[in-house]
Amino acid sequence: MEFMQNFEFSTEALTAMVMTYGVQLVGAIFTLVIGLWIANIILGVVRRILDRSKVDQSLCSFLCSLVSILLKVMVYITALSVLGIEMTSFVAILGAAGLAVGLALSGTLQNFAGGVMILFFKYFKVGDFIDAQGYMGTVKEIQIFVTILTTPDNKTIILPNGPLATDSLTNFSAQAQRRVDWTFGIAYGDDVDKAYEVLGRLIDEDERILKDPEPFMAVSALADSSVNIVVRVWVNAADYWGVHFRMNEMVYKTFDKEGLSIPFPQRDVHIHQVTATEITSETGN
Repeated sequence: MEFMQNFEFSTEALTAMVMTYGVQLVGAIFTLVIGLWIANIILGVVRRILDRSKVDQSLCSFLCSLVSILLKVMVYITALSVLGIEMTSFVAILGAAGLAVGLALSGTLQNFAGGVMILFFKYFKVGDFIDAQGYMGTVKEIQIFVTILTTPDNKTIILPNGPLATDSLTNFSAQAQRRVDWTFGIAYGDDVDKAYEVLGRLIDEDERILKDPEPFMAVSALADSSVNIVVRVWVNAADYWGVHFRMNEMVYKTFDKEGLSIPFPQRDVHIHQVTATEITSETGN
């Protein structure tokens, strides 16, 4: 009789437990299913936004994976909370651990954030020639944490993405066209109009120099030993250095043939010879 009473008590307790926790279990399962469904919808929206923004494919996959993990963690924590499991302490421990890891890897996380910004906002792309952090080179590869440059003399430079994303840099390849500037000096007494004619002919002979915008020439300064003429033309970005070097060479070869001098700094030194009589008179002896 006592056994039956204990059994009835256990059955009633089990029934009460099922009634109590059954609702929570159903709610947790419902939360888990609906939460994962909503997470997939959000992930799809994020992926479409990244695709429309033409974000680099490797970065798109990484960001989508990161968003997916974060959303699923949030869903699981919420489902466990609905089930009645106390998550406050767990979340606090997780937050403290995340803070400690973040402080320990602050530099790495900064470089990661910089890499995301570079790939997302496209400050530069592979193949661009840039000047940043005191280095100039062609972008060979953009990774999550670093950017790799190749210098004109074929050195490999590895730059962290954090400073690249936050400091100033110059992208020489961002624009389709660039302006080439020169300053050529002629001697005082040379014909300025003749110099204009020669320079204009040299510009017309180089097909890489664009006609629009028009080339510009003017006397920029009356220097100590020369009359300086500034010349400005526009070229396609890929032709910049070729045009720059060729014009220097052609001016050097042509000016002398056309009777134009390329002066160089010079100084006249006057020697005054003093006689012994003058020295005696100056000293009063």
